[in-house]
Amino acid sequence: MSREKKEIIAMLLAGGQGSRLNMLTEKIAKPAVPFGGKYRIIDFTLSNCSNSGIDTVGVLTQYRPLELNRHIGIGSPWDLDRKDGGVTILAPFMGAEGGRWYKGTANAIYENFHFIEQYDPEYVLVLSGDHIYKMDYSLMLDYHKERASEATIAVITVPWEDTNKFGIMNVDDESRIVEFEEKPKQAKSNLASMGIYIFNWKTLRRYLAEDESDRKSHHDFGKNIIPNMLHDGISMYSYVFNGYWKDVGEVKSLWESNMDLLKEDNTLDLYDRNWKIYSKNPVNPPHYISSTGKVKSSLLNEGCVIHGEVNNCVLFPGVEVGRNSIVNDSVIMPDVKIGENVSIRKSIIMSKVIIPDFTVIEDRENNEVVLINE
Repeated sequence: MSREKKEIIAMLLAGGQGSRLNMLTEKIAKPAVPFGGKYRIIDFTLSNCSNSGIDTVGVLTQYRPLELNRHIGIGSPWDLDRKDGGVTILAPFMGAEGGRWYKGTANAIYENFHFIEQYDPEYVLVLSGDHIYKMDYSLMLDYHKERASEATIAVITVPWEDTNKFGIMNVDDESRIVEFEEKPKQAKSNLASMGIYIFNWKTLRRYLAEDESDRKSHHDFGKNIIPNMLHDGISMYSYVFNGYWKDVGEVKSLWESNMDLLKEDNTLDLYDRNWKIYSKNPVNPPHYISSTGKVKSSLLNEGCVIHGEVNNCVLFPGVEVGRNSIVNDSVIMPDVKIGENVSIRKSIIMSKVIIPDFTVIEDRENNEVVLINE
């Protein structure tokens, strides 16, 4: 069925298992993991789309999608509940030839040709649903058009010692990409791919179709599509992003990114009225700090009841901290009940966990982040 033509639509890859997050993703997809006291990771990408004026978003789910689907709903918090466009959940489906999981990031887009084609877009924005950042995609699109690029990849400067963790772009003086190295041992550049791509749809469509017929392919953008385009001399440019960006793919990086929110010089700035991060919010009473409660340098959300001491922490809705308990440098997810005389430091406590009285949670030996589940 043909719909209103769109200049650009977004395809948001949100099917990741996120196995390095351990227990956090046992029951939910990585993009649905709680973050920042009142959000989920995917809220940042969806909010970026909304704030950038992109009103048509396909969300490609796969691993344990129930909680993610429930959170997104019809897209109301992000102004994506639209009759023509809006947000659409795109799960793997059963066809005449049978059903199968998405084989890779490129295959996931290929399997949803029908969704893209009905809007007949000039450009397709491919995104990941598991990064924390604020970015105006419309500025990247302007850059893409100014250079008559066929593919533009957002990049960020990373420390040289971390280049072996990323896809690295080598560019010329005009920012044109001349080489792509996937997690190189000896990098020639420290411009890392952010997993954000703008393609001319006609060009991408051709390469996805060719990739699908290649039985040796991993059907992946980084391993196949981008190298194939470079090999063929496709006009491809890098777009340098200078803001806050974090891949929260590990327990430590998730904790670090939450702690970043508590810094006075925090560059993510959740309080920017011109670029709000939207989310589906539960209805709770205001937070309460009793006469015995103390809170310093922390984010508290609705429904929290504090009788103990909270320092440098991120508390989600419905958290209770008992008398004489001290919680330092920790992320406490929704509806956690912390008893009395409890000591917690440098930890992530998962949703609805009950911490008994006199419990001590801390990795004193290695000073690593402690993850606590039910």
